[in-house]
This record gives sequence, structure tokens and C-alpha cells, in this order.
Amino acid sequence: MPTTQLEAETITPLHGYRGEGNLQTDGELRGLTIAISREAGSRGTAIAKRVAQQMGWQLFDQDLFAYLVQNQSAREELLAEVPAGVRTWAEEKHRTFLEQRQGDDFPEMHEWLRLLFVIGARGESVILGRGAGYLLPVASTLNVRIVSPLEDRLAYMCQTLRLPLEAARVEISERDRIRAELHRSISGRDAGDLSQYDLVLNSSRLGESACADLIAEAIRAKQLPSDGSDSCSDELEIV
Repeated sequence: MPTTQLEAETITPLHGYRGEGNLQTDGELRGLTIAISREAGSRGTAIAKRVAQQMGWQLFDQDLFAYLVQNQSAREELLAEVPAGVRTWAEEKHRTFLEQRQGDDFPEMHEWLRLLFVIGARGESVILGRGAGYLLPVASTLNVRIVSPLEDRLAYMCQTLRLPLEAARVEISERDRIRAELHRSISGRDAGDLSQYDLVLNSSRLGESACADLIAEAIRAKQLPSDGSDSCSDELEIV
């Protein structure tokens, strides 16, 4: 994606569905977040884009995270939208996580990890991958997993990447391996353990449009608590 387009997406805030009764004071969660995890070739990226468009929220994928890490002005623009109390919460969660994960196998993730906490505290975002569903508070995050049978994922990768079958098989295996290792490093759990997700969708059976509709409906049904029990002062739970 060209830098100019990324820059435009990063700087321009999108204000779509905010949920009912969101906590809006400094030091508390600012809104809801959708975290989407997916099997390689299950159309998770396309579904995430549909959800973001339907909700009027911003999509944060690998490319945008990389851009934010490298571009200081874009990071400052993002941070400017977040109150000081919420930024403090994000910094504390970032520091706590790193202290408990000393010596992990993914030192390169530390740069974008702080951004992920800020984005989660900011709310009104769709985050693709990055272990967001585990790292962010349960009360304000819809944790989604997109799955699909291997044969359908192979066909999709062959078509979109113009790969022969065996090359597509290798590509899927490698992508799933990298994502599984990252997820395990962050959470200590297997990404295939479906009990950790709020919503698991089979994109082959439902299609992209229906998956996006179901995710949007689920996040609309998920409201932030009104008693402050899941404010940013709560401790980050590390399994």
C-alpha cells in the first residue's frame, strides 16, 4: 500500500458506531475494539476490511502497524486522539507485559506492542492479528477467529497469489506457523484453542459478507460496563 494512502488512513479518524453508554473519562476505556485472528487463506483480511467499513471504524493490519512504528508524525497523530489518563494505562500495560515476558522469542514485537495497547484503549478499531484478542481487556474487546477447511484455503491462496497447489500449501503452512508461534509467545496458548474466542466463524460456509454482518452484530450487542469494573485501572491478566 502506498505511503500516501497509509498516511491518509492513519491521520483521518473514523467515527462510526460507539456502543451505548461507553466510558468516556480519562483513565477509562474509550470504546469497543474488534480483534480478528484467522487461519491463513480463510479470507480474514477481506472480512476485517468489510467489518471496518460497515462499522465506520479504522482497520489496523500488519502494514499499518509497520507504518506507525516507522513514522513518528503518524504515531503522534494517533496519540493525540487519546487522553493522557488512557495513554498512562496503555504504557503501564505495555511495561507489565514486557516485564513478565523477558527473554521471549519475539523482541521485534515490542515496538508495535505499545501501539496496540493505545489503539485498544482508544477503541473504535478493528485489529487484525497481533494477539490483540488476548492482550486487550475482555470487557471492551470482541475476540474473533476466522477458520476455513484446508482445501478451501488452498484454493483461495492459489487464486489470489497465483500459486501452484504445492506452493500454496507451503505458504499456508508457513503463515500459520508464524502466527501460531507469535500467539503462543504472547498468550501461552494454542491459537487453535477455540475456547479463548468470543466468536468463531467458518468463512467457507458463511461467506465474507455474512461473517462481517455477524461480527458487526456481535460488537453492537457487547457494551462496556457502566460500573467501571473494567476501567483501565484493572490489572492486565497474563496467563
